[in-house]
Amino acid sequence: MSFEFFIAKRYLASKRRIQFVNIINMISIIGITVGVAALLIILSVFNGFTGIVTSILINFDPHVRITQKGGIENSEYKKIIEILEKEQVKYAPFISGKAMIISGRSNKVIFTRGVDEKITNVSGLKEKIVLGNFDISDDDRVPKMIIGITLADRLGVIVGDEIDILSPYSIATATSQLKIPTVLRFKISGIYESNNKEYDAYYAYVPLRYAEILFVTNKITGIDIRGKEISISEKLKSSLKSKLDNRFEISTWYDLHSDLYSMMKIERWVAYILLCLIIIVASFNLIGSLYMTVLEKRRDIGVLQSIGARKESIVRIFMFEGILIGFIGNFLGISLGLILILLQKEYHIFSLDPTVYIIPAIPVEIQFVDFLVVTSATMLLTIVASFIPAKQAAKIIPIETIRWE
Repeated sequence: MSFEFFIAKRYLASKRRIQFVNIINMISIIGITVGVAALLIILSVFNGFTGIVTSILINFDPHVRITQKGGIENSEYKKIIEILEKEQVKYAPFISGKAMIISGRSNKVIFTRGVDEKITNVSGLKEKIVLGNFDISDDDRVPKMIIGITLADRLGVIVGDEIDILSPYSIATATSQLKIPTVLRFKISGIYESNNKEYDAYYAYVPLRYAEILFVTNKITGIDIRGKEISISEKLKSSLKSKLDNRFEISTWYDLHSDLYSMMKIERWVAYILLCLIIIVASFNLIGSLYMTVLEKRRDIGVLQSIGARKESIVRIFMFEGILIGFIGNFLGISLGLILILLQKEYHIFSLDPTVYIIPAIPVEIQFVDFLVVTSATMLLTIVASFIPAKQAAKIIPIETIRWE
């Protein structure tokens, strides 16, 4: 142990009566502790919500999606399938468009998606059926369809009911104004609940062949792809881009919801910056406490310099004292934050209304990188705050401090 660190520790852990400078040191430690704990808790909550959102989206969405403006021709579709089979991934074609769903007196504009049995390879739709069965067959008199639970509630329909879908695409492609909209009748075979209100309220699934009739097309809107793991999405996207023409748009699950994730990232950074202000205020307290320590220890500084201590040693003494304060505050903040996070994770201290939210309590998720970033940022601020008064202490002239001693 260097004598600089030994003296710094003695200054900080002095057993003399408590003085004003000691109180400011305690305030600095408490400020750093509260700031670090709050940062870790907030970042863990953001991690928890991000994990919940991602799990909901990934369970229902593909890892990668291939689309093309104007649709994908049958010949192009076959070439893409050959590439996907070489990549050893699962895939499913779809046709998508807007249409009006009619049931009794209720009319809703929804996204109607034509799919086939391959949809089970890339989506969790089958596992999300809560009423009825996963059945999109078209072998009966009336073809089957699957709708979301929110849409079913708004339309007032149940499994087995028949509803009409009206599509204006036939009018848009007609050469005369006498063409009437295409209307097809479907029977509800299943109702799903994805925990995503947008899907549950606005998406309906029908057989692929009937989607071609509704939207007057023989082209595929796109191809959904799912790899072995979500982590290979970006790698798969890059591989497909190198093998396909630029006419095709290739999007990962993150690209499909980039606006949502961008907003969450902005909120995370704003919260991080605001909570860092607590640590910055504690750092100002640290500057004040070290300045007062320097004034209180002027005689000690003069004695140390007179017996041969260099200015660098004086700087290190007060730097070490500031770093010790930062380390103690960091340690206490990490301990407090970790305890509260684990308590929330285990006992759901801050619960949510399950009738309103899809989760019973505020979610938390611990990530090592958050602890590393918060600790590093706090120690950096502490070092910068300690350097200013430590540099001032080195400027003290020994003869002036011990003249009257």
